[in-house]
Amino acid sequence: MLLELHVKNLALIEQADVEFGDGLNILTGETGAGKSIIIGSVNLALGQKASKEIIRSGAEYAYVELIFSVGADKRPLLEALDVHPDEDGLLIITRKILPARSISKINDETVTAAKLKQVTGLLLDIHGQHEHQSLLHVSKHLEILDTYAKHQTSPIKEKISALYRQYRDLQEALEQANTDQDSRRREADFLQFEVEEIEQAALKDGEEEILTEQYRKYANGRKIMENLAVAYEAAESDNIGRALHQIGEVAAYDEALKEIQSQLYDAESILNDVHHTIGAYLEDLNFDEAELAEIEARLDLIHNLQAKYGSTVSQIQDALEEKKKRLEQLEHFDEYRQQLEQDYQKINGQLEAQSAALSKERQQAATVLTGQIRQGLEDLNFLHVSFSMEFRRLDHYTANGFDEAEFVISTNPGEPERSLGMVASGGELSRIMLAIKTVLADSDDIPTLIFDEIDTGISGRTAQKVSEQLAIISRTHQVLCITHLPQIAAMADCHYEIAKSASEGKTTTRIRALDKEAMVAELARLLGGAEITDAVLQNAREMKKLAEHTRETLML
Repeated sequence: MLLELHVKNLALIEQADVEFGDGLNILTGETGAGKSIIIGSVNLALGQKASKEIIRSGAEYAYVELIFSVGADKRPLLEALDVHPDEDGLLIITRKILPARSISKINDETVTAAKLKQVTGLLLDIHGQHEHQSLLHVSKHLEILDTYAKHQTSPIKEKISALYRQYRDLQEALEQANTDQDSRRREADFLQFEVEEIEQAALKDGEEEILTEQYRKYANGRKIMENLAVAYEAAESDNIGRALHQIGEVAAYDEALKEIQSQLYDAESILNDVHHTIGAYLEDLNFDEAELAEIEARLDLIHNLQAKYGSTVSQIQDALEEKKKRLEQLEHFDEYRQQLEQDYQKINGQLEAQSAALSKERQQAATVLTGQIRQGLEDLNFLHVSFSMEFRRLDHYTANGFDEAEFVISTNPGEPERSLGMVASGGELSRIMLAIKTVLADSDDIPTLIFDEIDTGISGRTAQKVSEQLAIISRTHQVLCITHLPQIAAMADCHYEIAKSASEGKTTTRIRALDKEAMVAELARLLGGAEITDAVLQNAREMKKLAEHTRETLML
């Protein structure tokens, strides 16, 4: 579960520290107080794209920290991702947002956005304000079903994905094979030319480096000879000999001079060796213009082959083998095409069988899933609702099989089931998504669920039903919910107020945990608006008392 949230220098928040509890955590506040910033900060910590404008004015950076308590059931899954909670089961996720970049860490170890998404997907699920709109996209429906039935469908989907890659490769090969005889002859002639060009070059590993070094030496031959001649003359200078003579005449008078004399002997010996070495090098030095031309021509050939077939000898050899293979295919084209067609039919049959098996698993799972969603909808005050999933077969295969599936609903007795977009309003879509999230959360066992204004477009009895559903979910999950409805807020186990204030020309958003009396006062504000009368306060107390009784009943 999510234990703590720490935010610093994020939008209107200068600093906020929140400790969340078990069960249903409710966040309320005036419109514009910054409720969305709180959920936004969690999203940012989970890797959502951030712009530098999110950094509070005047601050150098923004910072978000989430502290999770990880249960024993999640440890093996996290450790498989090379993420290890500490000995107390704590996992700390941080993100520091700078003007030019951002840094995400898990337990002080920098991680990629992809890994962060994998880890947080095991711990937390966020239902945003407009996520229910994704239900209008039919492709989302099959994704929901596959998420629900992943233990049954994932092994088959992996097989289909591999088969589909082979299927597409064979399709492309067959399309390329559908060329006329003249085209194949022209291609074979050109391939033969390329094969001969590479084979005749007889390239050797490391040859280019050796030739390049030789070319550099030959191309700079004149300069080498001139500099060596000067060095040769300098090395035969008798300056050291004269120095030895002068020191030798006085070395007997001072022991320290004998050390200098010894050093001069060494220097003379080294200089004589260098002089002889340079002389020998000059005698052997030969810059043949014809040999230089041969080296240059060979390098030009190598560079030409590299430009056409690959930057290394190994890559050029690989290209040679591919061209030989293709040339052999063209020389035995009928057999090659026949083998392609046989392979294609074989893969097509396997893909058909696996796609059919996947479709069967999906349809069986869809019956269970839609039944659970339908029950959830009834709990959310959908009366006489009918909800199911329709399957259609695509006219082609995909890496996901051949299914197209769509949720359909009827909210009135006697009316046929239709697409969600044709029947459901925005508020109804929100409740449908809540029912789906509830089912998926139970199947995935995600510890923490966050609902950002799940109450959009609802009120009255429906709001009460939504609050009861959230209370039921909170029996087995930690739930964080931003709401503006008192019916939902009254169900809170923990209640937090988000408020905005201005001081010294700066606007700041703060968040604080409410005790029982403060909860009643906040309910009264939600009920009564600007003016809180004694009657409104009494109504708020009654609402909180009834909510507590309802919770006790639901927990039985």
